[in-house]
Parts: sequence; structure tokens; C-alpha cells
Amino acid sequence: MLNLAEVWLWDKLVGALAWAPDTATATFEYTPEWIKTGVQIAPLHMPSHADGTHIFHFPQLNRDTYKGLPACFADTLPDDFGNAVINAWLARNGRDAQSFNPLERLLYSGNRGMGALEYAPALRQTQQTNSKLELESLIAMAQQVLDQRVGLNGSLQHRGNDDLTAILQVGTSAGGARAKALVALNKTRTEIRSGQVDAPEGFKHYLLKFDGVIEQGNSRETFGDPQGFGRMEYAYYLMAKAAGIRMAPCELLMDGERAHFLTQRFDRIGNHKVHYQSLCAMDHADFKKPGYYSYEQLFAVARQLRLTRAEAVEIYRRMVFNIVARNHDDHSKNIGFILPGPRMQWQLAPAFDIAYSYKPGSPWVNSHQLNLNGKRDNFTRRDLLSAATLISNFTKEAKLIIEEVLDVVGQWPTYASTAGVSPEFTREINNNLRLSL
Repeated sequence: MLNLAEVWLWDKLVGALAWAPDTATATFEYTPEWIKTGVQIAPLHMPSHADGTHIFHFPQLNRDTYKGLPACFADTLPDDFGNAVINAWLARNGRDAQSFNPLERLLYSGNRGMGALEYAPALRQTQQTNSKLELESLIAMAQQVLDQRVGLNGSLQHRGNDDLTAILQVGTSAGGARAKALVALNKTRTEIRSGQVDAPEGFKHYLLKFDGVIEQGNSRETFGDPQGFGRMEYAYYLMAKAAGIRMAPCELLMDGERAHFLTQRFDRIGNHKVHYQSLCAMDHADFKKPGYYSYEQLFAVARQLRLTRAEAVEIYRRMVFNIVARNHDDHSKNIGFILPGPRMQWQLAPAFDIAYSYKPGSPWVNSHQLNLNGKRDNFTRRDLLSAATLISNFTKEAKLIIEEVLDVVGQWPTYASTAGVSPEFTREINNNLRLSL
């Protein structure tokens, strides 16, 4: 068991993380050299200043969310699917998943994770060659990983090394609950390589969400069978773009009847890594507590980070779209901020995970994760306009944004048809849109 890790960013040592097994928490200390750079990796709760504290420990944070780590590092841990893949690797190597502490999971990711933070010494060495991967094999292995997680498949660790290696190359670092992979694709979409390492010339980094890979009996799943989810998410991407929301380029990767959702990664510029922090990490906004955090608090964070007025307006536009289009999965891990380089300012990250997510009776998506004006449902136009006062001289523009979003979302059937969403799913969504605000 390893209890010490170095943290690196842009080829510079940031500091060290020490894991205490007796308290199951980690302490972080910046190096004096990093403090001199003036670069703030977590400006709100872990600022690095020469005349201030440079040792940080957060035992009060929810263990279920932050795993005993400072939030900015917990943010880089793999989520549900990535952890399921790692657990399959542990089973293959005769290691109990419960004995693999959160710091070791960071070291497992090493330099292959989302964002730009890297951890050393890496527990699993990156392959020197980035060989071609087969989509069908990745889909099959992703399904087997989920089946093993719920006890439907106990044979995964007995499969050939090549089978498990393929999903390990792409599926351990991506966040979120759904099965997905970090891949590199060529321009003609004829070759897939791992996206956990540098992309070869002629390739770009993408996040691939598998269509039709389901976890049996997953009570948190918004839809019982996510086949067709990719088409819906693509339709929402088209609709969000038409509503003026800034997103990374997205498309569908067709595979027979499956339509896998692809989004270009905004944490990569070529092979340069962009530092990323979700709202969950930046302001300790626990995403596992629905309604605990508000859109008003998000605007306050934007001011603390000195985001531009245009970025505050963008946040407002996303809020209106989420409410009108029933994106109830608007929790603090689904919005974030980027620091593109050491001499740059924090910026609002492009929008992502914009999709219909409403299920009556669900503890997660029956109502919105972020509250507005003290509400998670039953919104009125007055509620939307209450947040407009948080941006100077904005009320008139806010009214126009509301009308623009209502007009675009009112054309949902057209976007659904373009993306090939099934008629049944199109009607279900259309019946639940909040078009009367």
C-alpha cells in the first residue's frame, strides 16, 4: 500500500500528498518552488501564498464524495465506470478493491487522467505504443465490466490480457456514471486509439459515451436502457448550440444501430493538458447532496474567480436552458472551470452533459440538483429573473435570453428528428418541457 504521492502540473512539481491510514484522509503540502510561480490550482480553498499556510487537510468534507482527499485531487478520481474498470484490474491482480486507497487510485491514473494534474509514482505504466483499438471489443468489455459490478459476470478476470488491456487503455480515467472512454480519433473516424496518452499526428482527443451499454438494476440510471441516449444527447447539443450555449464540438459515431456520442475534449489543446476543476471541487459544493447548492452560489464563485461578464451571462443562459429543457442533472460536477496555462486566468469551461434528465419519483432527477431562488421545481419566470439581478444592468438582456431559449427549445421535435431520436422518446420529452415559463 502506497501512502505518498507527488503532484505534478505542466512538468513542474506542485507538492506532495500524504495518506494517513488511521484517519483515511490525505494532507497536501505545496513546494516552495511552486508557491513562487503564483499559479493557483485551487484558488478558493487551497490558495498558495508565500506568507500563508501551504499545508492543507480537509477531514470535514463528505467522505462519500471526496474520499478523504483535498477536493481538487478528488476531482481527478475516476467515477463509477472508471472505478469498475480499475476494480476488474485489481481482481485480475489478486487485490481486494477495498484495500486500494484513494491515493493509490490517483497513482493508478498517474499521468493519464482528465485535466492536467499528474501523480507519481504511477502504479500502472503507460504503454509506449498507442495501437489501434476495435470499437466492438471496447463495447463488449465495457458491458462485461458493468455486469461484473452487479454480479452478473464473475469471469472477467479470467479473460485474456488483451481484452482487459483494451478497456484499461481508455476507460479508467473518465468521470461520470455512464460507460465511456477517452479516445483519440483520426479525421475520417476509421481508427480509434487510446486517449489516455498523447494523440498521434492526425488524431484528436475525444470522450466517447457508449450507446446501449447498460448496468442491470442500476436504480440511479435515468433511463432503463440507454440505447438511444446518444441520439438524444446529440439532439440536445444541437439545441443548446442554437440557444447560444458554448460547447465543445460533438457528433455521433455510428456503429450499426448504435449511435455513440462523441465530444471533443476541452481539457486538451492538441496534446497540451488544460487544468480543470469542477464546481464540486472549486467551492466544495458536494454533488451528492441534491439541492444543497444554488445557482446564486455559482454566480458568487464566478465573481471570486474574476470571470468576465460574458461568462456570467453564459452561466445565466445555461441555467435558463437547463430549467426549460428539463436537464435536472445540473449538479456541481457538471459545471466547471479551466486554467489553460500557467500565465492565464481561470475561465468558465464549455458546457457538457447537456441532456434531458427527468424521471418522476427519482431521488436524483425528479427535480433539479442546483436550486434557484430556494426552489428545485415549479419555477416561474420571476424565479429566472431573480438571478438576473446578480449581473449588473442585465434584466432587459435576461428577458431576451429567456425568450430565445423558449423559442429554441420549443423546436425540440425538429432537433430530435435531425438526430434520429425515436418518436416515443421525442414525445416523452416534448410533453415534459417547461415551455410556459
